[in-house]
Parts: sequence; C-alpha cells; structure tokens
Amino acid sequence: MSALRSLVFNMFMFVFTSLYILFFLCPLLLFPRAYMTWAVKAWAIILFGVLKRVVGLDYRITGEENILTGPVIYSSKHQSAWDTAVFLILLDKPAYIVKEELTKLPFYGPVAQRAGAISVNRDLGATALKKLVRVARNALDDENKIIIFPEGTRTTPGEKSAYLPGVTALYRFSDAPVVPVALNSGLFWSRRSFIKKPGVITIEFLEPIEPGLDNKKFMEKMENAIETATERLIAEAKEEYPHL
Repeated sequence: MSALRSLVFNMFMFVFTSLYILFFLCPLLLFPRAYMTWAVKAWAIILFGVLKRVVGLDYRITGEENILTGPVIYSSKHQSAWDTAVFLILLDKPAYIVKEELTKLPFYGPVAQRAGAISVNRDLGATALKKLVRVARNALDDENKIIIFPEGTRTTPGEKSAYLPGVTALYRFSDAPVVPVALNSGLFWSRRSFIKKPGVITIEFLEPIEPGLDNKKFMEKMENAIETATERLIAEAKEEYPHL
C-alpha cells in the first residue's frame, strides 16, 4: 500500500510542479518578488496537503518560540527533499543558500532566484565565501530569513557529514543570530527514495546562538545542538512509529 500511495504522490508531485513552474511561476518573473514568494509558498502548502492526504505524512513544529523576527540565519540539518520546501511555509521571505548549478537549470533557476535563493559556487573557495557574505548581508538588510544546510548535502538518518565553512562566515560577518534546526524527515522521505512513509515529521527550532562567539566555539555549539537534537528526534520517531 505504501508503494501505491507513494506512486500516486510522486506522479502528482512531478506533473503538478512542472506545470506550476512553467505556467504559473515563470510568468511571475515579470512581477515584483512578493508575488513569487506568495506563489512558491502556495505550491509548498498544496504539495504538503496532498502528501498528508495521499501518503498520510504530516509534520509538527517544536520550539516555535525560536522562530525570530528581524535578521536571522537558520542552520538546518538536511535529510530529505522535504526540508527544501518546509521553510517556504514556516518563514516570511525565506532565502535559501543553494548550489550555483541549481540556479542555472532551465525554468527552475530563474524562478528560484526570483524567490530569493542565494547561489554559491563552492569550487571558488574564499572568493565564493566573500560573495556569499555580501549577498546574504544585503538579503538580511531587506528582512529576508536566510536558510542554510551547513553540511551542504542530504544525509541519511544517523549520518553526519562535515559542516562546511559557509555558515561560520555568515555568522561572523552578518551580525545576525543563528537558529539551529533539527529534524527527522529522512526517516519518512529518505534521500533518493521512491517510498514515502506515513507518520509525522518533527522539525525543531533550537535556542538561537547570538553573535559574538569565535568561529570554533560557534561551530562546536551549533553542531552539538543540531546533532544532539536530531538524534533525539530520530529515536522518538522510531519509538512512535515501529514501521520505521
């Protein structure tokens, strides 16, 4: 049954997203960004609504008191494609840090940039970090909420990749707090998996890290917060849903 439900959802997601980008989002490139922000949020709400109805997969938010106003950077664990959509719903004016090659894709690339995505070419090293900091600071000044996946890629539940220096550069030079984010989405919608499993994903916003720490202390505090909370959320989900 899970395979059939997943097939229906995957087909809907592909067809709906393709048509939505082509016939609805692309024309909005001619309008102010506010229209695009509203439209991509609507896309995510519809997609998650169908995911809940067809697959039986919903989500809950904890630590909502840590969703801040003003300039803020959200540093999130990344386990699933689900993570790349949820912040569109939860945050005002979200601006994702994305790989530059994604912004060069036909149709999707211009739409992502118009929606506020900030591209980074990791092959350029220090040059890329300087550009990232400059663009991100401008975005924060314009009341955007920066979302970065500090490991730079999706990981399977229980796995940890090295945290990349981009988030430290943003913290050091933006003068904005960093909110660590933990989640267990990979248990239900895992990396490159056809099957989506029913249940409730938990996304948890952790205590903000205020500006002022040195690079090493910041990275240690952030990593420890994200990894410890993520391990707890995974354990809780496995206890709640034995099928995982």
